Amino acid sequence: MTKENKLTEEQLFDQLISSLVHSAWVSLGKVKNPMNDALERNLDQASVQIDMLDMLHKRMSGNLSENEEKYLGHLVRELKMNFVEEKNKPAEDNKEDAENENSEQKENEDSTVADEKEENKNSGKDKKMEQQSDFQR
Repeated sequence: MTKENKLTEEQLFDQLISSLVHSAWVSLGKVKNPMNDALERNLDQASVQIDMLDMLHKRMSGNLSENEEKYLGHLVRELKMNFVEEKNKPAEDNKEDAENENSEQKENEDSTVADEKEENKNSGKDKKMEQQSDFQR
């Protein structure tokens, strides 16, 4: 194997790992999704990505350099710790999300009620004008 091929394989391996790691961080809601510039959490997807990295780490044991072994092991542990942290958050986050959703719903309902009142008020004026018009005829 030539030096160029070895470097290319190392670069490809690094890109594969980096891609999976970045996707895991995005799925954990720790990094903004580059597609929409928003923080999103999908713990099921994060779990799959972390499991894939863990599987690669285990299956490639003995085929990695010492630095690669340490680095990949560190990444997997770091992601697993963050996954557990995020997994334990839902009660708080769901409560906040529900409060925000309820607040938005209330605002929408208030807006709808105000619109209906305005509409009724306007239709009442229209009826009065029609009645006055009929009366004048």
